[in-house]
Amino acid sequence: MDAVPMFPLGSVLFPHAPLVLRIFEPRYLTMLGRLLEHEDPEFGVVLIERGREAGGGEERSSLGTMARIVQVEAGSADLFVIAVGGDRITVDRWGLDDPHPIADVTPLQPLAWDEELAPLRRDAERVVRRVATLASVLGEARWDPDTEVSDDPVESSWQLAAIAPLGEYDQFRLLGATSLRDLLTLLVRLCLDEEPVLVARAADEVDPDEESGA
Repeated sequence: MDAVPMFPLGSVLFPHAPLVLRIFEPRYLTMLGRLLEHEDPEFGVVLIERGREAGGGEERSSLGTMARIVQVEAGSADLFVIAVGGDRITVDRWGLDDPHPIADVTPLQPLAWDEELAPLRRDAERVVRRVATLASVLGEARWDPDTEVSDDPVESSWQLAAIAPLGEYDQFRLLGATSLRDLLTLLVRLCLDEEPVLVARAADEVDPDEESGA
């Protein structure tokens, strides 16, 4: 796939997960205008490793996800875009910004499901929702911990990765999983590592007077 329009972001987009963007920079407004000329508009999303989303000059990762546009709404001076993550991609070569980033990319093989993974996937959902609930209590959850996921086991596995209250580095590690078993195993481990941190922070926020019954 040559000269694919790219949108570097400060967060990871997972396959089968939604993406909501507010587009206001002229270069990305131009990109969107060009994309909407196509019947099935798509662009690539990669994580910004260093730098900011606005202004350009950022350092970009070489692993990302294609995003298919499903809805566009116009604001007074910007556009709101809803897209859905598709295939994972690797960036083979970055082109010159024209005026937005473009790259030659190669799609990665989708992860395959095996029924033997069903208990692991159920365990992953249980752990993710429990830890996401803790993050929600602290006001730090990106997603509602009760968000419904797909009935498809591969799609739901990626969606659980999106729901998990993890930092960008851990999300990027999940995005690079080479098998569904690796994805689910790492997802459970990262969430279990995060859980005691959230529990401790929640305890710190308890009012001492309330705790003592005063």
